[in-house]
Amino acid sequence: MVSEIWTEKYRPSKFPGIVGQDDIIKKIESLTNSLNIPHLLFTGPAGTGKSTLALIIVKELFEKNWKDNYLELNASDERGINVIRDKVKNFARTKSLGNIPFKIIFLDEADALTPEAQQALRRTMENYSATCRFILSCNYSSKIIDPIQSRCAIFRFKLLEKKDIEKVIKKIEEGERLQINPEAIEMLYEGSEGDCRRVINLLQSTASISPVINTELISTIISSAKPKDIRVVLDYALSGDFQKSREKLLDIMLKESISGQDVIKAVQKEIWNLPVEPDIKVKLTEKTGETEFRIVEGSDPFIQLQSLIASFVLAGLGR
Repeated sequence: MVSEIWTEKYRPSKFPGIVGQDDIIKKIESLTNSLNIPHLLFTGPAGTGKSTLALIIVKELFEKNWKDNYLELNASDERGINVIRDKVKNFARTKSLGNIPFKIIFLDEADALTPEAQQALRRTMENYSATCRFILSCNYSSKIIDPIQSRCAIFRFKLLEKKDIEKVIKKIEEGERLQINPEAIEMLYEGSEGDCRRVINLLQSTASISPVINTELISTIISSAKPKDIRVVLDYALSGDFQKSREKLLDIMLKESISGQDVIKAVQKEIWNLPVEPDIKVKLTEKTGETEFRIVEGSDPFIQLQSLIASFVLAGLGR
């Protein structure tokens, strides 16, 4: 929904609302101009423009008739073989309305389709290629079976860089008459980790509180561990004061309601700013990864994080 609103509101070019994917846009533009469109597979991280680009392609091709020639399914909700046999086949076997000789079916989160559904889909893509084109979107192309990948032109989306995120923020700032501090832009980029959707949602949340957006306002919305707080925890640990480090860690997790995995991410980033030898940083990073794995597998986060800061204490003591 956010992507669609963004696409409609700011429409400066033929392929609006998408930044940081210039190579993909050029190729897609040439395909739509020639009407020589194969089945497409968009793969990459969340919030990089995959679903938005699929919608733009359809609107550019069919214009006013786009709703009659377009079927969108979220494969994570409807992931069984019956969806392919019923909804997809029934839509694909009928002719399109207008001058374009094919319809388009967009399968979002296609990597959530069951193996049986993917096998049924490969035959459907083959049998109805004269009347229908498929656009598949996924986060992990490795979860799509090889026969489907071989039938598609694959476009790999990348995480957005800081300059691309800044373009989006500046356009929203102008369009919505906001005041965003340069430090706030930096924090938005770090909080989004290259996810454009998350940036827009963060801006929407903060703008509903105040039109003047600063770092303090964003930090309350992001709810992630602050680097300076994590640095205090690590400094206590490296100085050998395990008790104070543990108390500060507990204070961060309880007062700020920060999850164990968020703390792990903040620790991993802060390790490389510590005044210790590179080989010690490598060992601490390895220990951080091991702790993160244990938390994901279901271990108690606070116990595992205490074990992690114990490793920092031993590193500080030269052991």
